[in-house]
Amino acid sequence: MLDANLTQQLKAYLVNIRQPIELVTSLGDDAKSRQMGELVDEIAALSDSIAVVAADDRRKPSFMIRRVGTDIGVRFAGLPMGHEFTSLVLALLQVGGHPSKAAQELIAQVEALEGSFHFETYFSLSCQNCPDVVQALNLMAVLNPRVTHTAIDGGLFQDEVADRKVMAVPTIFLNGEVFGQGRMELEQIVARLDTDAPARAAAKIAQKDAFDVLVVGGGPAGAAAAIYTARKGIRTGIVAERFGGQVLDTMAIENFISVSHTEGPKLVADLERHVRDYDVDIMNLQRAERLVPAGPDGLYTVALANGASLRARTVILSPGARWRQMNVPGEDAYRNKGVAYCPHCDGPLYKGKRVAVIGGGNSGVEAAIDLAGIVAHVTLIEYDAELRADAVLQRKLASLPNVRIVTSAQTIEVDGDGDRVTGLSYRDRNRDSVHRIDLEGVFVQIGLVPNTEWLAGAIALSPRGEIEVDHRGQTSLPGVFAAGDATTVPFKQIVIAMGEGSKAALSAFDHLIRMPAEETHDWEEAAE
Repeated sequence: MLDANLTQQLKAYLVNIRQPIELVTSLGDDAKSRQMGELVDEIAALSDSIAVVAADDRRKPSFMIRRVGTDIGVRFAGLPMGHEFTSLVLALLQVGGHPSKAAQELIAQVEALEGSFHFETYFSLSCQNCPDVVQALNLMAVLNPRVTHTAIDGGLFQDEVADRKVMAVPTIFLNGEVFGQGRMELEQIVARLDTDAPARAAAKIAQKDAFDVLVVGGGPAGAAAAIYTARKGIRTGIVAERFGGQVLDTMAIENFISVSHTEGPKLVADLERHVRDYDVDIMNLQRAERLVPAGPDGLYTVALANGASLRARTVILSPGARWRQMNVPGEDAYRNKGVAYCPHCDGPLYKGKRVAVIGGGNSGVEAAIDLAGIVAHVTLIEYDAELRADAVLQRKLASLPNVRIVTSAQTIEVDGDGDRVTGLSYRDRNRDSVHRIDLEGVFVQIGLVPNTEWLAGAIALSPRGEIEVDHRGQTSLPGVFAAGDATTVPFKQIVIAMGEGSKAALSAFDHLIRMPAEETHDWEEAAE
């Protein structure tokens, strides 16, 4: 199961095990059980601190990583390879007593949770969002004896997935009830369980002094802006609803100059490490709700959803964008019940089924190509008279035997039986006739919408809702700059967002040094 490279890497990690662990297997006679048996035997052979024990669990194949002589452990129902291999390594180390790198304040919060929390997470091996959830819940199970966690490969346990109506990953169950779907970090999960956490966070934020630069948004543009302003020695804060933004949901990145291939979560982790190299106050999981113009003191105010407010001499807006929705009947009702937006994450749940992809740009065609290797049939629906994707992608799509392309088609409704999607209706724009397709899944890939609703009336926005900026990143308010996918700058690309974030940061610094200051700031003294 493990090639020579993975074996050497894992062996090097396992020397950090401090307390003996056992791999408690529950296997059947099927091929996946044999593979799991091979995997646990290979792992055990790499460390004297690991033993293999047989048991009988209702899910086969599965195995539990358990600290010897205790109930501390986590369970994998499925082979944790692909994106989940890191989850396996971390689970081995943490159950084996190696300390987590999570913030001590957060660890203490997990340890203090009262109650009984039995988590089950359905994942797919191609899902880049699932490892964060699996790793967070595994760590909680290690830290708190009142928490248990089982990570379940939805593609392997399809009968169970069907019975529990799981149609998107990751899907988290707590004590048998749906707790959440989609990417969630440890902070988010704990905040939902610890009901006093939002109030404590708001109180902590309210005590912060004014920033010289406050960056709103934690995607590539916001991260670049924070790094550039922090390097100037000025007091910098970054407030984000989700650090990393939409890049966290991006699978393959092959056009980031000097890096031939990476994945969204890895790039975000690198961005966060780089930002933390500097004295930047990162306030994650905080949603901005209102921008208040500067008062007599020259300070702008950003009001947050938790009731707290932040003040700053200058502001850099980088709120990013989100997937555009079709806004047709049935879309909201069947979201995560057949309507999906991430083919990489949810595609394996539709193995052998019929799906549609909405959108004929690069994202839509790439999704159709990927899904064609998993599902029984793909219908790609494009509003325009022809596809807009790159020619190389169109040629690949046309070569696939289980793909049908429908152009000049307007999706008008998603049909379902109350529990899940059963079909899709579209209007032929050339003949003005309505057609229905029987299918089980609809993947929407029709572009982006800027996250700027909260800025309406505060600054100038384009008819598309984008923040209007000039060549310096300046908005309609002096001292407020903007960068990234939420602005009028064309071509929504990671590398462009980073450049625009850096430009906005330099513009903000230039604005600060030209402002008449009533008092001397530490960074100004350092510059003299």
